[in-house]
Amino acid sequence: MQKNFKPHPNSFKNTFCVFQEVLSNEIEGLKKQFESKAGSAYYYTEAGMYRVSNHWGRLANSKWRLIAREPETESKTKIGFAAWNDFYTDNAEEKLYYIDANFEKNTVTYQHKQNPDRDTKAILRTSFETTKRIKQIRNLQQLTSWAKHFDYDDLDVLREQIIRELIYTEKTLEEIKRAI
Repeated sequence: MQKNFKPHPNSFKNTFCVFQEVLSNEIEGLKKQFESKAGSAYYYTEAGMYRVSNHWGRLANSKWRLIAREPETESKTKIGFAAWNDFYTDNAEEKLYYIDANFEKNTVTYQHKQNPDRDTKAILRTSFETTKRIKQIRNLQQLTSWAKHFDYDDLDVLREQIIRELIYTEKTLEEIKRAI
């Protein structure tokens, strides 16, 4: 029988967390302890929280992201698990975030400075500054029109060079492009 573990109701306000997708067998036998107005179900254990939801990202006053399984499950509703120590504080004023780019998968995301795998060379930024840079990086990744102003041999090398500057320096995109 599951021991009834319940965190304080305000424990999740203004938090950032990355959940890992798990399969449904992980919550078999657990008692649903909360259901949100949007239909997400929450299961609390001593180890952490399971969340069953069809929406992830910005949630009221928190930023909760799901890392999907590979290969990805077909269902739109996903089950995510996060240990209690994976919840980090979030606010708009502090420089809490850094940008993480995966050049092989052509993706970009942000991580919290308390991430144990933190890239300590990446510049910490506020959530607003981070969002702005991520938009610039995604444009560099997905578009090619910006590259017509450059003399280059390999577009992927040029992209990576500019993106790394956006991640590891305080230079603006315009300053980076002028220097190339």
